[in-house]
Amino acid sequence: MNPRLATFEEDSWQLRSGEESHQERPEEFWMPDLEIRQNLKRGDAVKLIFDFEGYNEDGQIEIGGERMWVIVQDKIEDFYLGILDNQPAGIDEGFLDKNSEIYFKAEHIIDIGYPPKEYLTERFGKKFLEYE
Repeated sequence: MNPRLATFEEDSWQLRSGEESHQERPEEFWMPDLEIRQNLKRGDAVKLIFDFEGYNEDGQIEIGGERMWVIVQDKIEDFYLGILDNQPAGIDEGFLDKNSEIYFKAEHIIDIGYPPKEYLTERFGKKFLEYE
C-alpha cells in the first residue's frame, strides 16, 4: 500500500501541519527541531493535531481539532507510519480509533516523547521492539 495522508474528503479527518501553525504563531506554538522530527525510531511517540469535520447546531460544517499521541512503527521515504495510542474524543468511532494506523510527515509533529520499553512491550508485544 502506498502511503497517503488522510483527507476530509476520504476520511472525514486530516492532520494539521504543525509547521504552518508554528509559522503563523512562532512565539505561542513551539515545535521540536526538524532534524529530530526527521530521524524518529520505532517506538518513539509523537503528538499530532487531528482536524475533523462535524456539524454545529445550525447544521453547518465545523472543523474541530484534537491533539493525540501516535507511536512510530516505520518510516517509508518521507512518511512515517504510526499507531494511534489513544481513543479520539471528537471523532466518531469507525473513522479513527485507538490502534488505527496513521501516515504522517515530519511537518505534522508538534511534540515527541520516548515511552519506556516496558510500556511498548505491554502495549504491542515483544516483537514490536525486536523489529528495530
